[in-house]
Amino acid sequence: MDDVATEPQTENGRRAYDPDADHAFPDEKLNEVLEFIANDDEIQAYLDAQNVNAVTRKGYNDHGRKHIEIVRNRALLLYDLLKRGGVEFNGAADEGLDEADESVIVAFAATLHDIGHIVHRDDHSYYSIPLAADVLDRVLPNFYDTANTVRMKGEILHAILCHHTEEDPLTTEAGVIRVSDALDMEHGRSRIPYEKGGRGINTVSSQAIKKVTLRQGDTVPVLVEIEMLNAAGVYQVDNLLKAKLHGSGLEDDIRIVALNVREGSDHIVERVEL
Repeated sequence: MDDVATEPQTENGRRAYDPDADHAFPDEKLNEVLEFIANDDEIQAYLDAQNVNAVTRKGYNDHGRKHIEIVRNRALLLYDLLKRGGVEFNGAADEGLDEADESVIVAFAATLHDIGHIVHRDDHSYYSIPLAADVLDRVLPNFYDTANTVRMKGEILHAILCHHTEEDPLTTEAGVIRVSDALDMEHGRSRIPYEKGGRGINTVSSQAIKKVTLRQGDTVPVLVEIEMLNAAGVYQVDNLLKAKLHGSGLEDDIRIVALNVREGSDHIVERVEL
């Protein structure tokens, strides 16, 4: 699998958030926050511990440090493309916060959305709320006064809660997290259960996804291109990504195109577009 966390950003087919690149939003505060996260022992410990229930005990796919890197990269790239496309974000704005705080909400929510796994895989988004709240109570005062800490905390927790389909996002920032969580679908992301003998549709179909790419769209702000090796990848696109996009608030801003790219393979599905 491509190393999404380290692959450089390019004009077309962007893969990783680059703090040194030019962005369609003020990024100085975001870059400070990302550096803080990378060096915070408690946050990093959560990212490691949250894989025990998911992988070791449940035999599920990775929801640890690598998953978080991928989701956060995709979320920040998606946010940047949406901003370039003129999409308005309401989370920070409704709270009277600054535009620079939008990306901080996205970054923290992407980082902490799965820490509830340390309690249980089932209903983990609800367990993530009190755990993330404790982390945010400690971390946010490094960047905000008391009043804005409360506002930021609420927006980040909202985005965390809504990353699964049980709760609908009320902010654009939360919609970005929900969609980005589903964009971690490339070949190998279900490697552990697959190699242990798992042959369910989720593991089998994930082996069919070769590459996920985010680009600026022609008719909508964002084009998500998905390269599939065979038709089994349609399950990932239709049943997982489409479900996350539905109700995200971003349905009119994101176009998803999946292509069967393996020559000589079955051609039951050549192209799927959402």
